[in-house]
Amino acid sequence: GGWVLLQNCHLGLDFMDELLETILTAEIQNDTFRVWITTEQHPKFPITLLQIAIKFTNEPPQGIRAGLKRTFSGISQDLLNVSNLPMWKPLLYTVAFLHSTVQERRKFGPLGWNIPYEFNSADFTASVQFIQNHLKRIDIKKGISWNTVRYMIGEVQYGGRVTDDYDKRLLNCFARVWFNESMFDSAFCFYTGYKIPVCKTLEQYFDYIQLLPAMDSPEVFGLHPNADITYQRNTSADVLDTITNIQPKESGGGSGETRESVVYRSAEDMLEKLPPDYVKARLVKMGALNSMNIFLRQEIDRMQKVITVVRTSLNDLKLAIEGTIVMSEASKNLRDALDNMYDARIPQVWRRVSWDSSTLGFWFTELLDRNAQLFTWIFQGRPKVFWITGFFNPQGFLTAMKQEATRAHKDWALDKVAIHNDVLKLTREEITSSPSEGVYIYGLYLEGAGWDKRRSVLVESTPKILFVQLPVLHMFAVDSS
Repeated sequence: GGWVLLQNCHLGLDFMDELLETILTAEIQNDTFRVWITTEQHPKFPITLLQIAIKFTNEPPQGIRAGLKRTFSGISQDLLNVSNLPMWKPLLYTVAFLHSTVQERRKFGPLGWNIPYEFNSADFTASVQFIQNHLKRIDIKKGISWNTVRYMIGEVQYGGRVTDDYDKRLLNCFARVWFNESMFDSAFCFYTGYKIPVCKTLEQYFDYIQLLPAMDSPEVFGLHPNADITYQRNTSADVLDTITNIQPKESGGGSGETRESVVYRSAEDMLEKLPPDYVKARLVKMGALNSMNIFLRQEIDRMQKVITVVRTSLNDLKLAIEGTIVMSEASKNLRDALDNMYDARIPQVWRRVSWDSSTLGFWFTELLDRNAQLFTWIFQGRPKVFWITGFFNPQGFLTAMKQEATRAHKDWALDKVAIHNDVLKLTREEITSSPSEGVYIYGLYLEGAGWDKRRSVLVESTPKILFVQLPVLHMFAVDSS
């Protein structure tokens, strides 16, 4: 009637087959016997074992109220009474609130944290233990050493997991604003309606936590209200993707148009619009050693590869639908292309050599636009303003520009040259000539901020506007030696 716990089973996949056979063939005397296994996701994990198992996952709760409930459910009354100092309980609650906040920000993706960190209960426990020890040692006359508390929380306990400089700055900002003398003021609040309660027992804390809103505004976590729109949109997209992926892939017996005929028509339309192959001789005439021309050649090589892959797979797909070639299990790329094109998504074989996009229509339009910029550059001369997000390697473009500027100034050294930029007040259409030095670029967007064109400064986002296009930027090189 006992339990067996096997941990990290993704590291012993060979034994999983043996375990499955043992479970299915062994005569288990007691019905209360259970085998628990813990594992990470693994493509070769035995599917039969998963099918007969009850799956269980332990995830962080959603929302501040649920997060605080879970944190306080792991706190005993003895821990609450461990110190008689009046600062202890507010500090404990503030660490619990910070713990819920750092976990909750993860759901907002890059708007919450640049890198998603695995904050867990060990971080909370270590922070509480530190504050407990610190309060034992403080001189009552001098009070709490807030610099020490902020450093230990923002740089060591929670900050020890953080690897990105901007994430570290954010965490230290939370520590600086929440951990100071003002937190003991009755008017202090993390956000409107989120105060530090004055309680003596765990039951009182739970009663207060239960009164908190079930749904939190992103502003509680220091985010703009627009962040919630991004989160809801991403969640909806994930749900719809999952629904699409589990739809039956075989053609139905109805009288409507079949999947194959829809894809065949789409493939014909794309082939008709697909640009022709590039002629390398034209590039040779432009001057092979110019740094910008070297960059252009690299971009054209990659674009040519995309065009070739798209043309080949579309032609093969047409032949397969016609029955000229067999779409067997071996030709997974064709099957994947058929399924994805029917769902207006980008086939994997195309995505591997190109870029990501929300739908197949947007992707193909971008292919034509990217090709048009390169084609214009070759046959009509250097553009007055460059669509920088239309390049495969935008950083390489800026490096080529830097090399060009260095060669123009004989006394400059490349390793001492830095790239600077000015945001202009002009749109792409208003640019009539190239700059005397450097390049004009467009196509950059701001997320999580707005742009004041009159003052040329960053401002808070406008409600319900998630992305703002920047005006044209003048990129140029300066000698920083």
